Amino acid sequence: MDSRLHHLPGLRYFEVAARLNSYSRAAEELFISQAAVSQKIRQLEDGLGCKLFVREGREMRLTEQGKILFKHVSQGLESIITGLNQLQSEPVEGLLCVSSTPSFASCWLLPKLWQFSSQHPNIPIRIETSCDEPNLKQGNIDLAIWQGEELGNTVGLHKEFLFEEPIYPFCSPHLANNIELTSPEQLLSSWLIHYQSGGYPWQSWFAQAGVKMNKESVQWTEVSTFDHAMNAVVAGHGACLASDSLANDFVNRGLLIKPFQIGMNPGIQFNLFYDHESPRLKRIQAFTNWLHGVIAE
Repeated sequence: MDSRLHHLPGLRYFEVAARLNSYSRAAEELFISQAAVSQKIRQLEDGLGCKLFVREGREMRLTEQGKILFKHVSQGLESIITGLNQLQSEPVEGLLCVSSTPSFASCWLLPKLWQFSSQHPNIPIRIETSCDEPNLKQGNIDLAIWQGEELGNTVGLHKEFLFEEPIYPFCSPHLANNIELTSPEQLLSSWLIHYQSGGYPWQSWFAQAGVKMNKESVQWTEVSTFDHAMNAVVAGHGACLASDSLANDFVNRGLLIKPFQIGMNPGIQFNLFYDHESPRLKRIQAFTNWLHGVIAE
């Protein structure tokens, strides 16, 4: 046996740190201290006789040797996990970790999740929200509900279409009354809210409404998330583009209105992704069946 295989524990630490570009985030995933991660990787570098990481600001970047090693270590760990999954299939009962964007989780999923918990009390759900693409091959995410047609790396992942909706402008009743909003052109004189994590182009909606928009002459406010955009619009600060499923709760509470029935198509599409070799396929299937049932209602 190759004597370098005694580095296997260090290779596990290396894979996590390389995948996350951070010793501190690797320590969080591995439930150990950052110092322990640093020490293990330093031992690995000493044993291999080469540098694997260089520091750039707060992040650790792979050297050329590190990139080569990461490619093969990742492939090796995935092969091991595939073999373990074939040996071990977990029962339907147990924890299921679901990843979603913050907006979909807060506006659509969480208000309905009690129904799943009532039907499947033995499958507790942990919701993790992020605007970054989840890693379904490694890490603790079992299933991802994603806004858009693709994840960055879908190799070996199963994809199911959930639904697609047109995009409409939404604003507060106060703003609509204040400017006596009756035509799409009037929105050009209001603040237009754009959010970075999946926002939609106002130019496309105005074109669909038959309105010419000069981007240089309108007033913009850019925020980082949909939740921030909604807070701004509810406060009367302009208008935001969203779908019915994401804005309906605000509309039902009288906080927002949809002033025009002019929907932008294609709109927003939601898909779910999971690893078809996951040992938790039984509980994943229970959750996906429930999702499709809710959508069909």
